[in-house]
Amino acid sequence: MTPAVTEPVWAVLAEATRRLEAAGVLSARHDAEVLLGFVTHTDRKTLDRQLGLAAGELAAYRELVSRRELREPLQYITGRAAFRYLELDVGPGVFVPRPETEVMAGAAVDELKRLLTEGVRHPVAVDLCTGSAAVALAMASEAPGSRVTGVELSAEAASYARRNAADLVEIRQGDIADAVDDLAGQVHVVSANPPYIPFTAWETVAPEARGYDPELALWSDGDGLDAIRVVSDVAARLLVDGGLVLCEHADVQGESAPGVFAAAGDWATVRDNPDLAGRPRFVTARRAPRELSHSSGTAGTIAP
Repeated sequence: MTPAVTEPVWAVLAEATRRLEAAGVLSARHDAEVLLGFVTHTDRKTLDRQLGLAAGELAAYRELVSRRELREPLQYITGRAAFRYLELDVGPGVFVPRPETEVMAGAAVDELKRLLTEGVRHPVAVDLCTGSAAVALAMASEAPGSRVTGVELSAEAASYARRNAADLVEIRQGDIADAVDDLAGQVHVVSANPPYIPFTAWETVAPEARGYDPELALWSDGDGLDAIRVVSDVAARLLVDGGLVLCEHADVQGESAPGVFAAAGDWATVRDNPDLAGRPRFVTARRAPRELSHSSGTAGTIAP
């Protein structure tokens, strides 16, 4: 027996959109449509073909809208997050990958593709602070033949990473400071999206992040550069001479984050790079030849 239709779709979406707008959700209509598609198992593009919702669907939908009103991330509610060409499992305990990180992932993929084209049969990549394994999996899936390892300190996040990575990426749970020491001097690409938000910036962080994303993935003591300094040190140990490091940072760290690498004495061609919105977002640098780096006693320079 077909459930009785109670509410037309257009009215349900209008109500949900109003509620989410009032709660401060910037993408209110989009989120209302995604949640309705999730409840009805319907693609967003075909929602308008539905005449209405059954009573059970309407109750379930309003419950999900209430969760989103409280600024619970949309991805936690649906359990899925899009990243480049991927659909990832996410949920409480793992950082939700952001579109801002996609450009950095693309640059890492491009480097691996270049190496493969130049005859490196199995270039090695390491993704530090891998979270859901979004960047690691992008590298492994878009540059087939690469050997990719993701490192994550949180047990909860590592479980999501393993689920997403399947057999494409090796996931190691541990501290990025020493979890991949066995790969020292063998790695061609190191990527990282470390915690970089100082506690003093708490008020500027979106409620979805500060209320739901794991603290371990967000906050850094002092100036917000502590974890970035660790990334610089670890990547310098891991990379072959000429290898590439890519490290995400806050948009207000467009000078200070590259400065960490420039001051380390291990890096050449330190450069900052913008995200999709044109904001400063990630550092790239090449591993200087070891006989020339610290022995020279000079810091690297930041390229324009």
